[in-house]
Amino acid sequence: VQLQASGGGLVQAGGSLRLSCAASGRTFSGYTVGWFRQAPGKEREFIAAHAVQNNHAYYADSVKGRFTISRDNAKNTVNLQMNSLKPEDTAVYYCGAGRPIISAVSSASMYGYWGQGTQVTVSS
Repeated sequence: VQLQASGGGLVQAGGSLRLSCAASGRTFSGYTVGWFRQAPGKEREFIAAHAVQNNHAYYADSVKGRFTISRDNAKNTVNLQMNSLKPEDTAVYYCGAGRPIISAVSSASMYGYWGQGTQVTVSS
């Protein structure tokens, strides 16, 4: 599966962005898709995942209530709607696809396929 992340950019605090992760080569339908982010000097951090096993969404506490992950199987994309953005949301955002068990959806090591990342910058 080849993944392409897009939609990043520069936005003011309180604004919104919509990231998209498009798959090619294979359908997303059999994979859990997760969004992670990595700020300079920090480890890759789990943000959200849509689990294929139960069709549920999972979120990090830091984004719960502000971010929404959604899957569009017809378009073979997974989107991340980000609202009420904060300067601390600034990072490179990556989408990953894999088949982690539910208890491991937040573990980056469980995702075998990754997109190239898209930069999100939130100014104060």
